[in-house]
Amino acid sequence: MADTNFTVEAIVSCDDRGQLVLPKELRKKLNISSGQKMALINYRPDDKSFCLTLIRADSLEDLIKNYLGPVLKDMVK
Repeated sequence: MADTNFTVEAIVSCDDRGQLVLPKELRKKLNISSGQKMALINYRPDDKSFCLTLIRADSLEDLIKNYLGPVLKDMVK
């Protein structure tokens, strides 16, 4: 069964300054506003491919608490 959670939302280019621009329609769809901080997570399974994931920076605290909290709690026992 194919995973339907992955979609190609846009094709973007990297400019001379190394910046990527997300199309306005995509920013609107994802509720990303100007100046909003995003954390970029890089997954690189080999030397040829990589996957960049953007997560709202203000969501990182909850992600860390939910995923690492239980692990750390077990380690402290």
